[in-house]
Amino acid sequence: MWMDITQTLDHSIAHWPEDTPFSYEIPVTKAQSGSVNIGKIETSTHIGTHIDAPFHFNDEGLKVDELDINRYIGDATVIEVMDQALITEEALKSFSIKGTILLIKTKEQANQDIFPETVPVLSEKAVEHIAKIGIKLFGIDVTSVDPVDSKTLDIHHKLHRNDIMIIENAVLGDVTAGYYDFIALPLKIKGADGSPVRAALRRQGGISNE
Repeated sequence: MWMDITQTLDHSIAHWPEDTPFSYEIPVTKAQSGSVNIGKIETSTHIGTHIDAPFHFNDEGLKVDELDINRYIGDATVIEVMDQALITEEALKSFSIKGTILLIKTKEQANQDIFPETVPVLSEKAVEHIAKIGIKLFGIDVTSVDPVDSKTLDIHHKLHRNDIMIIENAVLGDVTAGYYDFIALPLKIKGADGSPVRAALRRQGGISNE
């Protein structure tokens, strides 16, 4: 059974203060057209559960339509690191992490309608550790892999230098630590810096601390 770990896009969903908020409307109704309803969306590419393409923070980086979709399908480990402002290498070494995808659950429940003032982030040594063990996609249940007030985006850049892609705002409140099949495909938007995804997990087995 697949579990949906995607934020629901609606008019109340939080967005970055400088970004375009999400909106959906039906400018053409079935009554008007005689046959169909036709919807229209307007949004930031970094709304809800989404991926960052390297072009988001690097002018020379790959854009969404240039990304290898195989990076977003595969074996994933979900771990819980609660109540830590900084997720360290030492914390990660206490888990048996398998596969090429790592998702970190940092809180029991999230309110998608409230933009956070602070978020937990990986240390640079933690990034080096997950790169060493073969992680190619890193995901977290908050809006950014860097502090929300960061202008340098050090962890975005550190992950990129280590060939690790990014997914943010995964919904992990009802997910327990373990091993999973994972899929979260971005829309193929030409030239885009990011994209919302529909992310899902399917349980493989349990997990233990070393």
